[in-house]
Formats: sequence, structure tokens, C-alpha cells
Amino acid sequence: MSLRLATFNVENLMNRFDYSGYRNQLNEDRTLALFEINSEAEYRLLEQARAIAHADDNRQLTALAIAETRADIICLQEVDNIEALKAFEYGYLFKMVGQGYQHKYTTSGNDSRGIDVAVMMRTETAQGEPIEFVRMTSHAHVTFEEFGLHTPELAELGQEPFERIFRRDCLEIDVKIGGRPLTMYSVHFKSMGSPRNGMNGREATMPIRVAEAKAVRRIIENRFGKDHAAEKRWVICGDMNDYRQRLVIGGDAYQGYNFTVADDSDSSIGVLVGDGFAENIVERRPEMDRWTLYHTRGPQERHLCQLDYILLSPALARTNAQVMPDIIRRGQPWRTIFPPGQEVERYPRAGWDRPKASDHCPVAVTIAIT
Repeated sequence: MSLRLATFNVENLMNRFDYSGYRNQLNEDRTLALFEINSEAEYRLLEQARAIAHADDNRQLTALAIAETRADIICLQEVDNIEALKAFEYGYLFKMVGQGYQHKYTTSGNDSRGIDVAVMMRTETAQGEPIEFVRMTSHAHVTFEEFGLHTPELAELGQEPFERIFRRDCLEIDVKIGGRPLTMYSVHFKSMGSPRNGMNGREATMPIRVAEAKAVRRIIENRFGKDHAAEKRWVICGDMNDYRQRLVIGGDAYQGYNFTVADDSDSSIGVLVGDGFAENIVERRPEMDRWTLYHTRGPQERHLCQLDYILLSPALARTNAQVMPDIIRRGQPWRTIFPPGQEVERYPRAGWDRPKASDHCPVAVTIAIT
């Protein structure tokens, strides 16, 4: 029997307004920055109007991308709460896939903005095998000290031993597919952020992501046993905010773009895949075709990279040795630069920068559960 599994960072699926931009310019939307706003009350009214005007197009595109994954189970990142997820599924996804994702799960994690990881699942697979929810376990409470993961590098970042490891959560969900057990770990690691302390954002935040990756590995080994984890059915899904390889983009639209593969072994992803603990099945795709996000800080800094992962246990990877994952890119904005031959037809109403389905691309795969 088979299961269609996907992961997608849906980018700020919120059911509340963020007014922090009135006092923090870094959080102010660029539309409102064009206007002279004389009071916080006026700012709040304008922010509500702006958010509502943008939300409908964005969420139609998000729903189209999810529908294209054809997933039986989908792990999501940047979900505000279960109410926001229910409203989105009923108001947008339902119009495209009908009564598909009747079961939704999330918990309140550690993110300061309140964005959490979540999971939606059907009652049965496309082949008619029942999907049974067994249990859900949050690991948001785990501290550096509890897992023995506090390091001098973390101390330099101001992280205390008693603080929580996960910036959001590592949500552990047990299911049965046609009676066969499968354990999923839904994650969203620390974002890279902006340059600081003479380092780029990725370097500055790397110790936190390394600790998160080590914690996920510890959770799996504690659950199944260090010597037996490789033989169990488990999968890690989510936005890990890190990469082992980039496609660096040079040139311009007039003279033509060029793409250079740049490997980077200094990555938190190596904690999970470097010694064969899990397999990043996206790396089965050609090097030029593994990206799930377009990053740019202007013409001098542009690259494509994989931030979104489906990592299979060795047992699942062996069973699915010939499986190739899909990356859904039709929800990308027009500013995203595609390598030659990878261009796609964008969803209707996708804009230059927005509206868009998300800044990330969904990753989906059909795996055999034997």
C-alpha cells in the first residue's frame, strides 16, 4: 500500500492582525511605508485593510499548491492556530479537493510570533486504505540542559541551558496506514535572519539549528532505541531553514542568467543525514533541480536552495529506493528565477512578488508502507 506525504511552509497563515510595524519599522509592510500615518489607531485600520486585501489571493494560491501535492497527509509550517487552519481548509481547500483533510492537529510551540507546525490528514489514502490517528506528542518543552546540548557557541548567542531547544516544536504524530504504524516528526527550525556580529545570518544562527537537529535525532533514538531506529518506519518533515547545497545565480535578465552549484558541508542537515541516520530523498533529484526557495537580497546575492525536507528512515528509504519526490513550484511569484528547462506555468493571479502561494515550495512523495 502507498501513502502520499507532503510538507509545506504556508507562510504566515494567520487569523489575527500584526500591528507591531507601527513601532518597529522592520515589521512594517512596504505598502504602508508609502503613506504618512499620523496615529496608531489609523495604522491599525490601514493594516487591517491591507492584510485582508492581500489574504484572499494569497490563500487561493496556497490552496492550489496544496491541492497539487495530492497528499494524504501534509505537514505544515507557519500556522497561527487550529482555528486559522480550519477556516483555511473550509474556505479555500474545500472548494478544490472537497472533504479531504478532515483531521487537523497542532500545538502551541515556542515561536515569539505564534506560528506553529501542524498536520492535516485524510481519513483514508487515495487507494482507500484507512489512516488512523494514534497519538500526538509535543516536544516544545525540551531544554538544552535536559538533552545535554548546551554549547559555548550557544552561550555566545545568549542561550541559557534552561531555555527550550526548539524555536517552534518537534511535533511527533503516530498513525496507522492500513493497520501499519508510521511515525511522523513535523519540524520548523530556527530561521537564518539578518547578518549580525560580523557574520551572515546563517552562520550566526547555526548553533541553534544544530541543537534542534540533534534534539530531533535524540527524540527518535529515545523512542525506538539507538540500535533499532534504522529499522523502524519514521519520517521527518518540515522547513529546516538550512541547506547543504545552493544554486548561486549570476548574470541578469538581459544578458542571461547562469547557475553555479555550491556545496556547503557546514550544515545542520548533516546531523540527520551525514552518517546515514536518515535520507534526504530530494537529493535523488538532479543537483540543479532540488531547490524549494528563492533567496535574494538584490542582484549581488541570489540563490536557489532546498530548505524543505522529507527525510526517510533507512528502513523506509530501502523500501522506497526508486521513489522520486515532487517539488510544486507553480505558486512561486514571477520574481523567482528558474534554471533553464524548469519554468512552470504559474497559478492564475500570481504576482511579481505577491500574491503567491508561499515563499517556499511544497515537497511531496508517494511512499510504500509495507
